[in-house]
Amino acid sequence: MAMPLEDAALDFSPVRGDPPFRLQRALGLIPAQGFGIVRRALLGVLLTWVPLVAAAAWSHRLWPGEASEPLLQHFGVHVRFLLAVPLLIVGEAVAHAVARRVIPYFAQSGLVTDADRPRFVAGVRRAAAWRDGGRPWLVIAALVVAVVALSPAERDAHELSWVLGDPGPNPALIFGTLWFRFVARPIFVALLFGWLWRLVLMTLLMWRVSRLDLALVPTHPDRTGGLGFLEVLPLAFTPAAFAVAAVLAGRWGHDMIYHGVPLATFAIPIAAFAAVTVLALLVPVLVFAPRLGAARRHAMLDYGALVGEQHRHVRRRWLLGEPLPHDPLLDAPELGPVADTISMYDAITRMRPAPVSKRLLVTLALAVLLPVVPLVFVEIPLKDALLTVVRTLL
Repeated sequence: MAMPLEDAALDFSPVRGDPPFRLQRALGLIPAQGFGIVRRALLGVLLTWVPLVAAAAWSHRLWPGEASEPLLQHFGVHVRFLLAVPLLIVGEAVAHAVARRVIPYFAQSGLVTDADRPRFVAGVRRAAAWRDGGRPWLVIAALVVAVVALSPAERDAHELSWVLGDPGPNPALIFGTLWFRFVARPIFVALLFGWLWRLVLMTLLMWRVSRLDLALVPTHPDRTGGLGFLEVLPLAFTPAAFAVAAVLAGRWGHDMIYHGVPLATFAIPIAAFAAVTVLALLVPVLVFAPRLGAARRHAMLDYGALVGEQHRHVRRRWLLGEPLPHDPLLDAPELGPVADTISMYDAITRMRPAPVSKRLLVTLALAVLLPVVPLVFVEIPLKDALLTVVRTLL
């Protein structure tokens, strides 16, 4: 049975249908069903990491002792192409699954009213058109070319230091240098810019949804008017955030181990990166903050008036002894006793300014900071740290 056109429009994905997706499907990398994650991740490693290792091994620059800084000591290179590139590919399936869960729920939950449903469907279709359009990817391609063309040679000197110091021309090292600059790193940069565009795309879609007259419920137990389900949306981008953090940690780990750079040197960059990244991941849900703030202010006035009127009737009936036969406020079962109306008002006062909980913040912070944790044990060996703890306790 075919899906209704409106319901099919709500089956939105920030990945499925964009130009890279269509190209890879045409090449057979992405099957008719699914994303072909395993084959594409392996291909990413084969196109980026394997040629560099082969060039280093052929030139005797791979293992410690063969050169002053062999390729194996450059953790940033290995993390970038062995971990980050596959993660950026795997993350596509995660983002696809999260979006397919979140977008239809706006309509299923009643947040989008029948009157606003055509505007909601139009907004989702417009986001799909943005996703499928070629202009953003032309911009991404231009940015990748600019990074390759305008990047000074000194910028690559660190990650290509394993090719330096050869007394004569070495075809394998020349190949490794060119492959890193013009194939491997551009692939990583293109994947990274692609994820930035998807973050912008989801932010634009959520902003359009936030402009609708959403049927928020100020007393909803999720404390966000019924928008608590949006907490999963930033998680769609955590694989990409983890990948970038791992690349940075790999580079910093090399500097600490082989160049004696103390961890304190990276304290400010780590803090700045974590703060900016977490904030960027939250932007798609923070666009609902104005709507939630307005709902809370109006609800406090409306429910405050309701609670006040009910409590005045209670006082008149039970304290002043006035006869109030068939009072609708006192007899309404949906309001219940005074304690129930007080709890409703308390629920409104506890509304959060955005669909962001402490659990979500902790999850995002862990995704960004977890790759940095090993750097602590580089400077403070785990054995020494445990011995210090034992000595303190005993």
